[in-house]
Amino acid sequence: MLVLALNSGSSSLKGALLDPDTGQLFFSASAERVGTAEATLKLGKPGQAGEVGIPGADHAQALDTVLTALRKEARLMDDLRAVGHRVVHGGEAFVESCAIDDQVEQAIERCIELAPLHNPPNLAGIRAARRALPHLLHVAVFDTAFHQTLPEKAFRYAVPSAWYEQHGVRRYGFHGTSHRFVAARAAEILHRPLAELELVSAHLGNGCSAAAISGGLSIDTTMGLTPLEGLVMGTRSGDIDPAVIFHMVGRAGLTLADVERALTRESGLLGLSRQSNDVRSLLEAAQGDGTEAARAQLALDVFCHRLAKHLGGLSTNLPRLDALVFTGGIGEHAPSVRAAACARLGGLGVVLDAAKNSANQTQIHAEGSRVAVLVIPTNEELMIARDARDLVLSTSPS
Repeated sequence: MLVLALNSGSSSLKGALLDPDTGQLFFSASAERVGTAEATLKLGKPGQAGEVGIPGADHAQALDTVLTALRKEARLMDDLRAVGHRVVHGGEAFVESCAIDDQVEQAIERCIELAPLHNPPNLAGIRAARRALPHLLHVAVFDTAFHQTLPEKAFRYAVPSAWYEQHGVRRYGFHGTSHRFVAARAAEILHRPLAELELVSAHLGNGCSAAAISGGLSIDTTMGLTPLEGLVMGTRSGDIDPAVIFHMVGRAGLTLADVERALTRESGLLGLSRQSNDVRSLLEAAQGDGTEAARAQLALDVFCHRLAKHLGGLSTNLPRLDALVFTGGIGEHAPSVRAAACARLGGLGVVLDAAKNSANQTQIHAEGSRVAVLVIPTNEELMIARDARDLVLSTSPS
């Protein structure tokens, strides 16, 4: 059985055709700048991918180009049984992955007001794929679903209750597919049942979030109503005093749209450094002299300060901390960020082995550390494929 895992972003479309049992990748596709004259698509078998231009193509047209290439691989298409779709926001309607029908599409559409940048392209990919492959099972895998186990004391904001009851204002959390995957891998690496583990996981990329995971269940997380809350990110501010918004509207004359754009697209590492939202670039810039180096270092310092603060705070939800897990582009490839964060967590029993950390090994804690510290590459596509496989098996005649 093969599954096509799709991730439709605002200007991108990524696909992976893989075996959910073994994780073997048979075909991949990655479209960038979708909807513009510069749109391109990389696709093909592993090691054989080529790039083509698809100027002006929307999500449906990009997907059609992918499927046209796939149909030339008759054996692969014969084994394709399902399509799994990443959906960022499922609100309270979805607590797990589910088969997509018209009613599910409508529920995803109703969540657009909670994720206006993410759900529309997710939905565009779903609709295009259902039209192109109507004979297959289509499955929605929600970023928010994993966090639906948060207790009310963790997901409620201290705002008027009517805001939650009438408008859904609460913490939903995101990156759930990634947090779920690395938690399961941590259990495998540590040779312990997931149901017995107390973890804190940190997904660190251009978007960043952390979660407290007890016995395989998310019980607290840093992102909230939207992916803006929590950790400092590439271009997102993370936590701020809400009064900053009133201040900038009242004193600086900005509109609400100006503030929203600034907090989501012009803040975070980019806003602090005035140079880049990429940690790699900032680490290099910080080695220099002068104002640019100082700004780059400040951005990194704020990022690590906030990260350590949230990791420590999340651990208070757990009876003990068995393991700290780093994943995502920064979490997997930035030893200095991991070191800076863990240096502040000694009170929790976290002790790094500097050599193992520098080498990006899987287990980077020192001998005698009370807490295991793991570096685990995430694989959201595989998690999506496995959820789709499970639904195929559950709906197939015995």
